[in-house]
Amino acid sequence: MIESVTRIDLSLSPVQYQFVKKVYFLIFLAGTFFSSFGQQDPQFTHYMFNTLYYNPAYAGVEGTTKFTAIHRTQWLGYQPSFGGGGAPTTQIVSMSAPINKINSGFGAYVVNDRLGPQNNLEAQASYAYHLGLKGSKLSFGIKAGVYSQTIDFSKYRAIDPDDPLLQGKGKESQIRPDLAMGVFLQREKYYGGVSFTHLIKSEFDFGLSQRNELQPHMYVTGGYYYQVNFDLRFQFSTLIKSDFTKTTFDLGGLAYYKDTMWGGLAFRQSEAAIIMLGYSILKDKSLKLGYGLDYVIKDQQAKQPTSHEFLLTYELPVNPAIGKKVVRTPRYRH
Repeated sequence: MIESVTRIDLSLSPVQYQFVKKVYFLIFLAGTFFSSFGQQDPQFTHYMFNTLYYNPAYAGVEGTTKFTAIHRTQWLGYQPSFGGGGAPTTQIVSMSAPINKINSGFGAYVVNDRLGPQNNLEAQASYAYHLGLKGSKLSFGIKAGVYSQTIDFSKYRAIDPDDPLLQGKGKESQIRPDLAMGVFLQREKYYGGVSFTHLIKSEFDFGLSQRNELQPHMYVTGGYYYQVNFDLRFQFSTLIKSDFTKTTFDLGGLAYYKDTMWGGLAFRQSEAAIIMLGYSILKDKSLKLGYGLDYVIKDQQAKQPTSHEFLLTYELPVNPAIGKKVVRTPRYRH
């Protein structure tokens, strides 16, 4: 788009030329912002193991303290036609813990999402209140934190390196507040939730008239467990994502054997078919490793055919003797 500036009619005056060039530059930046809008929030293959990211009401729902780390390399081997940045990569580290004394849960996560010349970093904390119903748990959650956006202007190719819009611009960052809310219901065999993110629609402008706004998103999560026998069970799950302009979905099915290993298939609308495998490597099954392979089935000519994702979770042992330890002495025994 920027290269089209070189085809401007040379009969324009220098002032008109500079004005048109600036307009083209702003359009280019807008295109950069909004071309990444479809991935304004990162996507994860292991969404069923990463519910806290999508819904703050999930904090503490599992009843154990759990740590999760995911690394995703999207379109492995992709290289831009110019500039730098390479393929998108994403990392998330999260924790979730119950607060049993007040029927609540706490969660937090940090996400680093690199999209070529743009890097998004967010740190969020969640609080959820758990309401016990007959045979189920209903949670209401809120999430608040900060969202940082960094743009490396040196990775853009400019027709005119002396353009005043680029002077003094290297790598620049802006930090804005962020807010989300959600509801989550869990029963023995099924679960479901809905959440709304980026409620305050924070804006990033980097000193330009063009503003990039965090668009509100809605996430709907759901799943069902089917117990075949003592050793084998299935999990069917879905994630529906909407920015209120476009809606897409993920569908997945996993088989768990003795809660020690799992494997399954998933499908991401208009993007990829997915294979997932996982294994628990400790006796108490508290440490789990997972791997997901995405095979791109749409627009392969603009991407690379595979994406790869690695999952690591660790669950702290549950202490059945919570509270002060009772010490008995023979003196007061009868």
